[in-house]
Amino acid sequence: MAIVKSFKAWRPKPETAEQIISVPYDVINTEEAKTMAEGKLQSFLHVIRPEIDLSGDVDIHAAEVYEKGAENLKTLLASKNYVQESSEALYLYKLNWRGRSQSGIYGCVSTQEYDDEIILKHELTRPDKEDDRTKHIITQQAHAEPVMITFDDQVGISEMMKSVEKNEPLYQVTTGDIEHIIWKIEDTRNFDDAFASVKNLYIADGHHRCASASRAAKEMKNQNPDHTGREEYNFFPAVVFPMQQMEILSYNRIVYNLPDDFFSKLETKFNLAKTDNPEPQTKGNICLYIKGEWYSLTLPDSSKSDVASTLDVARLQEHILEPFLGITNQRTDKNLFFVGGIRGTEELEKLVNSGKAELAISIYPTNIQELVDVSDAGLLMPPKSTWFEPKLRSGFLVHTF
Repeated sequence: MAIVKSFKAWRPKPETAEQIISVPYDVINTEEAKTMAEGKLQSFLHVIRPEIDLSGDVDIHAAEVYEKGAENLKTLLASKNYVQESSEALYLYKLNWRGRSQSGIYGCVSTQEYDDEIILKHELTRPDKEDDRTKHIITQQAHAEPVMITFDDQVGISEMMKSVEKNEPLYQVTTGDIEHIIWKIEDTRNFDDAFASVKNLYIADGHHRCASASRAAKEMKNQNPDHTGREEYNFFPAVVFPMQQMEILSYNRIVYNLPDDFFSKLETKFNLAKTDNPEPQTKGNICLYIKGEWYSLTLPDSSKSDVASTLDVARLQEHILEPFLGITNQRTDKNLFFVGGIRGTEELEKLVNSGKAELAISIYPTNIQELVDVSDAGLLMPPKSTWFEPKLRSGFLVHTF
């Protein structure tokens, strides 16, 4: 069974929400966060990127950064702009973006189910990033941001959500071209029963937050001689979307430096065709931008039969990145950089035309069924295989323990 638990959320008053909510911590760097938060003392960026309130020479992993985050969260929650619910509830979070929408249930999922692989992963996490978020959680005594989770809706939760959407929402906020609408669900029994019939949940976006929540729960357990497993630190916030509503964008690549004979060698193995369309139209097809021209080519099938190896990002690794460029590890190679599909192929052209890179690679997006299949098989995708859009906003609903 899958647990999606109601909780007593801290939330901004509706009239102040637009000034408080922010993008997630991991889609911006410190300088971008500082710019976005300039003049906005109530921005949630002060909680999730607290280094912006300290001098520029402070190590972002210094103890004072975590302490500042805890101080900022405490100040924000104690302000007139935030209230805590008097009773536990679930919420419906709907995102409208560029002509499509997706709705999910905002509640808390279980660290134990993460440990027991009821909540399944598809991405390898980095210990340093886990360390960072674990320290934030422990120091703040809170899970400040939700993760994005998906599931195969065979139990009618999508239809149940439609009935909730007929009610008056708590929030209806537009940020850029994304509309965020949130409803409160006080009677959660039907949703509790429905999720109890769901076999697995799948991490879509937020692997490091999931791993960090699990680690934080273990640390809190070790500090609590009366641990029961029901404490709030055993649960962390997530928005759980039916996979039938999810869409994944491509996660493209640029290569900074190429061998002199790269293009000629590529021509000997692949049928390169100039193209006016920089976005691949089918699985197995990629587009390359080099010296001001776009070319398309079809990747050979993988020599391996497992589902992770059949992904386009894996076939790219097997047939081009490693044999032609000597890139054996996409995660660590300094000659490779990743560009989210939200930035468009114009960004790829810009990076090459400016001389910052010599090659851009436009990839056909991984689909949600491939994500589920890889997770079910207990395998991992290559790094940066999926880009989910639109992004959830942080600061709407905060889970403290």
